[in-house]
Amino acid sequence: PPGTLEMLILKTLARCGPLHGYGIAKYIKAWSEDVLQIEEGSLYPALQRILIKGWVTGEWGQTDRNRRARFYKLTPAGRKQLAAEILEFNRVTGAIARVIQPA
Repeated sequence: PPGTLEMLILKTLARCGPLHGYGIAKYIKAWSEDVLQIEEGSLYPALQRILIKGWVTGEWGQTDRNRRARFYKLTPAGRKQLAAEILEFNRVTGAIARVIQPA
């Protein structure tokens, strides 16, 4: 469903706290047992969209390997949006499951 990547990013930040883009992609890949692999070309535009919407903040910092990276942190508005997106996702996937059930 549309917007799923944004929901996954918000959920990852809710679980882990502040992370840089590579860290977000790494956690999503690990939790999905390598099924979901987020490409940079999708990840960073999604991060920019949710930053503009105020669902995350971004601060520059140093990674474990002493590299400069932007760390994203969930805001209260982002937490509220995450809850709404999870409800909608569950509603849509439930509807899809009902449609594809064997007759």
